Amino acid sequence: MDATDTPAIAAIRRFNRFHTRWIGALGGSLHGSGFALTEARVIYELAQRDDWLASELARELALDPAYLSRILKRFAAAGWLRRERSPDDGRASHLLLTREGQEAFRPLDEASRDQAGSILARLGQSAQADLVEALGTAERLLSGAGEQKRRPLIREHRPGDIGWVISAHGRLYAEDYGWDISFEALVAEIAAKFLRDFQPGTERCFIAELDGVPVGSAFVVRESDEVAKLRLVLVEKRGQGLGLGKALVQEAIGFARSAGYRRMVLWTNDILHAARGIYVAAGFKLIAEEKHHSFGQDLVGQNWELELES
Repeated sequence: MDATDTPAIAAIRRFNRFHTRWIGALGGSLHGSGFALTEARVIYELAQRDDWLASELARELALDPAYLSRILKRFAAAGWLRRERSPDDGRASHLLLTREGQEAFRPLDEASRDQAGSILARLGQSAQADLVEALGTAERLLSGAGEQKRRPLIREHRPGDIGWVISAHGRLYAEDYGWDISFEALVAEIAAKFLRDFQPGTERCFIAELDGVPVGSAFVVRESDEVAKLRLVLVEKRGQGLGLGKALVQEAIGFARSAGYRRMVLWTNDILHAARGIYVAAGFKLIAEEKHHSFGQDLVGQNWELELES
């Protein structure tokens, strides 16, 4: 490491060296396609759109226009590229791949897809999710796009989600509050009962997803014909600050109303300040509290209630 490199600079440089080697950018033929790395990027973009102007493509790829022009001339000489006069500007021409150009691009595209597939094939589902999240985070931070590219969504649960709910609760509550493994056991019991006795018309699990990865949950379970119970509300640290906790609770309340419940109840602990703030904002009222020793801690449990018929 250069004496002037900070650990962060060294890490970025190390990753750059790894990535260029990993994708085969050091050779003159990416994935054995016969295309150099820059040529591969150019033909990829041409394959995605048929209305590029040369000036636009140069800006998109941050290429010197003269360098791009030489690449385009090579493609045209090979019969892969044709130009079509722009109807909006007679001095400009759109760049279009010919059928031969599409055929030339196909082996490169398939090789790139196969390389990604071979990586995913040796990773489990959890590791794949970690990789997707890490790549999204790296792209967002390196591009300087900040939070505006983050598009959270809330959906119903799918196979595999409940295991994540159990794991996330056990891990986060141990990290943040020092709760022991008995809490994870309780969450596992609640989650198992939900799956075993699931009633789609009167019960629902909502999963918040960010960049394709679960980051939050909220469950509505049947307490009685008139009462729904809100359970297992959680938002991972990487999903916080986006209003997901509030959104999950509102989704749960909306579902409970549509299912015909008259009241919604929940049990929580007084140290969960952020969650309590969401419940208060949603209209829940504190109706009882009691000290207890659970999960290796002295706690104050609270019962909250919301009238749904209003």
